[in-house]
Amino acid sequence: MAVASSPRLRARSVGDRVEIAAFLRTDRLYAAYALGDLDGPNRTRVSWAMAHDDAGRPTALAMHHEGLVPQPLFLMGAPDGCRAILDSVLKPRDAYLQGTELHGVAIRDLYELETPVRMLRMVVDRDTFIPFAGPAERLTALDVDDLNRLYQLGFRAGFPASVVEDGVYYGIRVRGRLVSAAGTHAVNRREGIAVVGNVMTYTDFRGHDFAKMVTSAVSAELLDRVPDIALNVHADNEPAVAAYTRLGYRTHCQLIERLARRRHGSWGLMRPIREAMRIPWQREQK
Repeated sequence: MAVASSPRLRARSVGDRVEIAAFLRTDRLYAAYALGDLDGPNRTRVSWAMAHDDAGRPTALAMHHEGLVPQPLFLMGAPDGCRAILDSVLKPRDAYLQGTELHGVAIRDLYELETPVRMLRMVVDRDTFIPFAGPAERLTALDVDDLNRLYQLGFRAGFPASVVEDGVYYGIRVRGRLVSAAGTHAVNRREGIAVVGNVMTYTDFRGHDFAKMVTSAVSAELLDRVPDIALNVHADNEPAVAAYTRLGYRTHCQLIERLARRRHGSWGLMRPIREAMRIPWQREQK
């Protein structure tokens, strides 16, 4: 086990689910994606680390996902604790950072940071959800090719059928063509939370409330399984924010997402990624 100490903070890798979950639950809506990865199918590819103060109290947590490109790096808790973790325990060379503005400030001596993307974490629960009726239909594994065409994903980058089988996806077809869809990033029934994402409508079919219809259908099914749902939306995407607000979603907090490169490391491998920032798990509907 990797351990690093300082006069005030002690950072260490951690693998105990109970310990990790207890910290994530201190703000479960902020930690929605991480809670999904805690019990998700790729949990063996996720590394966790925590920082403790001199009294042994946990102050911060970081999660690094080694399976995706760019590799997500989630930060939660005290910024100085997160810095201690990244200084001595988790040291990804290139990562897609998700945290707060203060987290970015705390680690900028360790990482070169790209221009931030400001996101809103919006949430809804069974009491606040407002359904929006429409002709959305439940998608199955047989629809995965149509779904990949909608998301403009190539053969190598496309979703496998298991993504649709294991998640919840709804779509709308016009003359047989899938023109709008929404789905899930994660569903953790044990923790009672789900994450909605991959909301997309072809440009020619926008302005017909299709995004609200498919997001409503996904949310309604998820709320039969879990009490809380979260999603991310670009803070400056006013139409999308308005659409989610119409469904009863509310803003929980603001997040910063940005590419980060370890100082003195190689940035060349990340250049193609920087040109293709709209990776599947970030997509949103205008």
